[in-house]
Amino acid sequence: MQPLLESGGRMEEEPSNLPVSLWGRVSAFETRAREAYKRKPISHWILLVLSSAAMLIAFPASSLLSRVYYANGGTSKWIISWVAVAGWPLTALILFPTYLVCKTSPTPLTLKLTFSYIVLGLLSAADNLMYAYAYAYLPASTASLLASSSLVFSALFGYLLVKNKLNAAIVNAVVVITAAMTIIALDSDSDRYGNVTDKQYIWGFVWDILGSALHGLIFALSELVFVKLVGRRSFHVVLEQQVMVSLFAFVFTTIGVIVSNDFQGMKYEARSFEGGKSSYYLVLIWSTISFQLGVLGSVAVLFLSSTVLAGVLNAIRVPLTSIAAVILLKDPMSGLKILSLVVTFWGFGCYIYGSSSPSKDSS
Repeated sequence: MQPLLESGGRMEEEPSNLPVSLWGRVSAFETRAREAYKRKPISHWILLVLSSAAMLIAFPASSLLSRVYYANGGTSKWIISWVAVAGWPLTALILFPTYLVCKTSPTPLTLKLTFSYIVLGLLSAADNLMYAYAYAYLPASTASLLASSSLVFSALFGYLLVKNKLNAAIVNAVVVITAAMTIIALDSDSDRYGNVTDKQYIWGFVWDILGSALHGLIFALSELVFVKLVGRRSFHVVLEQQVMVSLFAFVFTTIGVIVSNDFQGMKYEARSFEGGKSSYYLVLIWSTISFQLGVLGSVAVLFLSSTVLAGVLNAIRVPLTSIAAVILLKDPMSGLKILSLVVTFWGFGCYIYGSSSPSKDSS
């Protein structure tokens, strides 16, 4: 700034400096992007694009299908929890060929690692059940906005358990997203379905927040497993964890479905489902496929790129889900909910900026 002050007044020279500064940043970003592109083969970028598309399409589709299930006559929370993990063999089918391609062997299952997978599987089963209750009582747009609070809990649990760094931008993101959740709570009368009671709506709100908190805990514990027990990061190791956790979650959820007799109840639900049996089973099948594709996409993005890009895609899929729910499911969208959506998106931006800040510990 000193040469600018010497060559003229500050009020005259500062405006000309702003475009130069912005252009310099854009140019530097373009240079870094070009260098990053050249360092990776074209197959890497194709996989990254496909993985990103899977996140942005499959996860919103899974959320909408859960709401479609309840809107058209489905009632079981255990069934929706079960279809969320019933597709775990899809991930296993992708895992096994990686041993041949990468010329690696399966990670040895120690007692601690196996116990960790069992705990994560149990927590994942509980998390899916909480979200099932949320989608039973809340519009898909509202449920997806509330679920974005998992970012807040991921940051907090990551700080407490994994000793991840917190900076001003991340703390600001926590505050902003919490404010967005408060806005939705104040607007509860505008988006409640007519067949949902006040008590059910409140419980849907509570289960969504609790599910988001548990999701954040699962994310931090998964990272802790990598740091403390696995000690190395590669694609097949990430897939191994996903397969094992999903397998145990599938076992726990299947036990819950059997105990609640919901497998027998599927026949009655299919007969009374709007659109008939074929529509009923198509909703469940596509829910299973879309959820697993979303999980695979997120795992691949984390491996091929970074948690920052995964955060960006998560930030994008929240408004995508809300907008799709309004268009396809005729979800109510009030002014306060739009404000909450904008505030949530801003909170994601703060978190991404804080996560990518050079001051953040690279670990």
